[in-house]
Amino acid sequence: MLAHWDEVEGGHAEVDHLAGRWRDLGRAAGSVTIGVKRIEVDPGKWSTPVHRQTGEEEIFYVLAGSGVCLQDDLAYEVRPGDCLVFLSRGPTHSLRAGPEGLDVLAFGMRGSTEIGHLPRAGVAWVGGTWTDVGGGDHPWDREVAAGEPEVPELSERPPNVVNLDGVEGEDGDDWKRLGRAAGSQRTGLNWGRLGADELDDNEHVHSAEEELFVVLEGGGTIFLGGEPHEVRAGSVVSRPAGSRVAHHWQAGPEGLTALFYGTREPNDIIWYPRTRELFVKGVGVVMKVPEDESN
Repeated sequence: MLAHWDEVEGGHAEVDHLAGRWRDLGRAAGSVTIGVKRIEVDPGKWSTPVHRQTGEEEIFYVLAGSGVCLQDDLAYEVRPGDCLVFLSRGPTHSLRAGPEGLDVLAFGMRGSTEIGHLPRAGVAWVGGTWTDVGGGDHPWDREVAAGEPEVPELSERPPNVVNLDGVEGEDGDDWKRLGRAAGSQRTGLNWGRLGADELDDNEHVHSAEEELFVVLEGGGTIFLGGEPHEVRAGSVVSRPAGSRVAHHWQAGPEGLTALFYGTREPNDIIWYPRTRELFVKGVGVVMKVPEDESN
């Protein structure tokens, strides 16, 4: 359930104004119901056709570079540390890289009935195909035929975009709920930091929520069921729901900074083996489990 983005094979795709390198980090790490892709957009190019999701919520985190987000009729700058949230059936959107390119992580859900609407191209993704059954050009080709999007004069950033530096932190500023600050509803993206050699004693496992972690800086160890696994900047860890394998972290001498992505399932139950507690999330109830009732 671990991968590293330098070791994940990707592919470069280019069709006119659409160009970039894609790496499916989530699948490489074994994620099941959620995913994360690293998209390195070529300088001056666009990441995807202008689109909206009808069933999934997307969260983007900007790693490096600069660029512009086109969101419906708005355009605004994006920069490192930005978190962008696009709700299902929300605004249309795409990213155009600046002169040095744009490097982003795209977190999302994997819905079996998801349909992605590309209004400018006049098509919609339906599962692994699109609505022109039996033929027709690929959606990216249709987007190219529609012409490169016109970018209006840049405006102020809307509420669905926040920057890491502007989000109020918790626990001494070492934990920031980026997704919630940008209005996410069904998923969440948090930024967390451990100091040098610091141990995270919040060992736990989820019954219904799946989690994905991406280490941004530093390194250390993630313990899965008590077994240590070394992580470093670029490491990706998946924690599928119902694994019965609890996890916790310990930072190395340089500390550790990571992104924590997951779903919000009201029927989730969290087990904390160290304190022998169960948290029934949907009703907000914590129960203590006696020693002889845990197996």
